[in-house]
Amino acid sequence: MANSQGKHFSNSENKPAHANSAQGFIPVVSSDSESNDGASRASRNRRNRRVKTDAYRETDPYDLSGKRSRDPKKRRNRIISTILFAVGIGLLVVAAGMWGYKQWEYKQQDEENEKLAQYATVDDEGNNPPVVDWAALKAINPDIVGWIQIPNTVVSFPVFQGDDNDEYLHTNAEGNYSLGGQVFLDAENTAPGMQDQQSIIYGHHLRNGAMFKPIADMDNQEAFDSVSTVWYVTEDATYELEPLFVYYTDENDTNVRIFDWSSEDEFHQYLSDLLGKSVTSRSDAADIIPNVSHVLTLCTCNYIDGYGRTILVCVPKGEVSGS
Repeated sequence: MANSQGKHFSNSENKPAHANSAQGFIPVVSSDSESNDGASRASRNRRNRRVKTDAYRETDPYDLSGKRSRDPKKRRNRIISTILFAVGIGLLVVAAGMWGYKQWEYKQQDEENEKLAQYATVDDEGNNPPVVDWAALKAINPDIVGWIQIPNTVVSFPVFQGDDNDEYLHTNAEGNYSLGGQVFLDAENTAPGMQDQQSIIYGHHLRNGAMFKPIADMDNQEAFDSVSTVWYVTEDATYELEPLFVYYTDENDTNVRIFDWSSEDEFHQYLSDLLGKSVTSRSDAADIIPNVSHVLTLCTCNYIDGYGRTILVCVPKGEVSGS
């Protein structure tokens, strides 16, 4: 029994060293070789981190520490990007400034028009002609020749006549620059208008809806039909007119600026030819033309490719009825 116990203890004590390892035993103190292996792994890890960091610096403009890439090509791209960004910001600032200045010009023009509007009493419904304070307007500018009104629109302006057709293009009644200038009678017409077979009055078509924009809008038949009266008054006469037709042309069309013809037949043929290229008109315009002795033509800009001018031809209402 004693031998049996001794053998038992002997077997237990004489087990191979690897038996403990097989049971999951891990030494607390590593051997020298294991320590060296750990140091090698740590060294490899640090080297790998360095390689990854260097690669990051080569592929990104900035690394995690905020350092810039030293690649000359990336540095050049950064400079170009910065310049383009600055240029973009500059263009936005310039565009905003231009827009603001244009709005200021529109406001100045509206104020000038409102200031002159006080010198005329107008019937918005068009039943009566404008009553104009000619003395007051002459005190501001002696070039005043008439007043044009299209009831139920913004068109109600004094009409001036300069020495040429550039004088009031961007100059107001007081002689200062303004975006829309003044409405003016052609310099070659006999003052104060409606003396020649054709009298032409010019006005700007401003994009904010001011000046002669309603005339440009009359290229729409519904808008054309909504206008039944056009008043033109001078110091000595009053003319009640009615739209006859609207046509497009360009700024180089010298055929627009004909004021008198050698015969009534030539004048009527001229109007018939224009009616042939009209975009809107009275349904009976062809029947009216043979009775016409004078027309008042209103000219403004349009923004239609290939044209640039919208022309409204008006006739006295007495001639519309044939009286």
